[in-house]
Amino acid sequence: MDIDFNAEKALAKNFLSNFTDINGDATYMNILQEVANRKTRAVQIDVDDLLDYTDADEQFILRVTENTRRYISLFADAIDELLPEPTEPFSDDDHDILLTQRSEERKDSDGMDPRQRMPSEIKRFFEVYIRASSKGGSYTIREVKASYIGQLVKISGIITRCSDVKPLMQVAVYTCEDCGCEIYQAMTARVFMPRIECPTKRCEVNRKKGNLILQLRASKFLKFQEAKIQELAEHVPKGHIPRTMTVHFRGELTRKVAPGDIVEISGIFLPIPYTGFRALRAGLVADTFLEAMSVKHFKKKYDEYEFRHDEEEQIRQLAEDGDIYNKLARSLAPEIFGHEDVKKALLLLLVGAPHRKLKDGMKIRGDLHICLMGDPGVAKSQLLKHIINVAPRGVYTTGKGSSGVGLTAAVQRDPVTNEMVLEGGALVLADMGICAIDEFDKMDESDRTAIHEVMEQQTVSIAKAGITTSLNARTAILAAANPAWGRYDLRRTPAENINLPPALLSRFDILWLILDKADMDNDLEMARHVVYVHQKRESPALGFTPLQPSILRAYISAARRFSPYVPRELEEYIASAYSSIRQEEAKTNAPHSYTTVRTLLSILRISAALARLRFSNTVAQSDVDEALRLMQMSKFSLYSDDRQRSGLDAISDIYSILRDEAARSNKTDISYASALNWISRKGYSEAQLKECLEEYASLNVWQIHPHSFDIRFIDA
Repeated sequence: MDIDFNAEKALAKNFLSNFTDINGDATYMNILQEVANRKTRAVQIDVDDLLDYTDADEQFILRVTENTRRYISLFADAIDELLPEPTEPFSDDDHDILLTQRSEERKDSDGMDPRQRMPSEIKRFFEVYIRASSKGGSYTIREVKASYIGQLVKISGIITRCSDVKPLMQVAVYTCEDCGCEIYQAMTARVFMPRIECPTKRCEVNRKKGNLILQLRASKFLKFQEAKIQELAEHVPKGHIPRTMTVHFRGELTRKVAPGDIVEISGIFLPIPYTGFRALRAGLVADTFLEAMSVKHFKKKYDEYEFRHDEEEQIRQLAEDGDIYNKLARSLAPEIFGHEDVKKALLLLLVGAPHRKLKDGMKIRGDLHICLMGDPGVAKSQLLKHIINVAPRGVYTTGKGSSGVGLTAAVQRDPVTNEMVLEGGALVLADMGICAIDEFDKMDESDRTAIHEVMEQQTVSIAKAGITTSLNARTAILAAANPAWGRYDLRRTPAENINLPPALLSRFDILWLILDKADMDNDLEMARHVVYVHQKRESPALGFTPLQPSILRAYISAARRFSPYVPRELEEYIASAYSSIRQEEAKTNAPHSYTTVRTLLSILRISAALARLRFSNTVAQSDVDEALRLMQMSKFSLYSDDRQRSGLDAISDIYSILRDEAARSNKTDISYASALNWISRKGYSEAQLKECLEEYASLNVWQIHPHSFDIRFIDA
């Protein structure tokens, strides 16, 4: 079918000048006015707008999406004709001065050689991109076949590698040494053959082979960046490995992506022939790449987060809710039963505290580090996976599956430039995000030491293969580990069970011990919860609607804009709280934790994160109390065991169980059988119950029937 490209250009021109949005604004004419005023360089033409435009028929839209590269040049030609006069003054740069000079020279010369004509690309100070329709779904890399070559496709994946931004020649300009004419050569491929002889009529008449010199300053260059995109794990079929594709970013699209970003890229799928020795081996086979037209991030960084119109109102309402701290915590992994305090700690990990930079350049980190240590089957890994899902930038690795180099940085040879380059590991990829390390205890000791510097200095120092540098790794580390013998052994000291070096333990703000203890009531509730989730595929009713991860991200990004400070009146309170913790630890034979000055900084960080959640710029005493409570609750399972092992505490515990059950059922009489049933669920014996009954009967708290041992509370 023959296509009249002049008619197509007229249609494109008609669309650009007449298209209006819902409010009646001329969208593209406004963009062109900004281009004329040098406010913007990118002109993004949306296929959705073409679909909404009444004059554009389906065949035209089909041709635009199937022959995109040609239609980009058509739209660019249409823009050249439609471009309005600038309405605001702007200063001329070198490019403008050169263009003015050339256009004046052109007026004098006649009968010009076509190679002396100035290409339209050199005159343009804008770039045209055609964005794919948002209505259809995106392809995975393995779904893009050879039949899509030249077409506009949309691909989703994770960016694994990014090159530096380099200049790419678009138009080469030569000057002749003999006749002084300018010769232009527009680039159509990645490689080109430089011109040597002057083709002008003046040199031809003089019978001279004019020597051409490439004028780099007069030539036109584009910003160019190459990236590798890899399939997401959920898109890879069974038994296959993820595929990768090369993506080329030009002009204004450069520096839009970084390694570790999950993105959706729309672009033109094109072949590229191999060059050099690789071409000899490849023969007729060509490599393929995607020329990017638009980039959409699935998770935006906190500082780049833009609130949608309804989100700001929602966040304002949430901030006014008195119980927001509990609601946010319970919205994290609602399918997981219990662990309320663990979820609160993980919420604070997401929020973090502000980084402090002192006048002399010293930095104090604001990121919180948490280690979850517990028996198998207490949902540690599920919590880690959920946090990575909520965080805008998160990397998940396991202890055995990651080496020290894989966590920090590796030196590799770049396939494009053949130079030695650094490739960031998991901790560098998680910069300004969260790095979750599962099976932390299974890591080799040599690999684990790589984390020490990252946890406190927040940098990765490298001195390998002639590269000596320091990379940023401002990441919060969330680790999950099992105790030394698989399960926590109560007969051994906490230090023996934890089995991590003190240098590493002191760097964690919170080490949370989660013990799996038999408790009939708790186990029944958990079993019902698990069965419900298994049947209904959703969490049981929490009494409120759990917040979606997108709303959680929006709330946290709003909270992170605050930078709370500790008021002077709280300084003494925090100092005395820290010194009392040190005193308590000094008195015990087997301390549960290593308290150092880092613990004091941890209290300050957790308090600041709590103040951020309240959208406050000052830390309150309630924040410090909650920080101290969380630090104590992290070892609560150990304290409760200590209490059970001492007889007196067991008796007071039995009394509180019986009193609570009597208050709940609103009775003053309790049968001995019921009492025995309640306390046996909590792991106490009949002998301990009888001892408790006698002790509290002597205190006139209750009366006991002499034969049946039934209990009657005496009203105070």
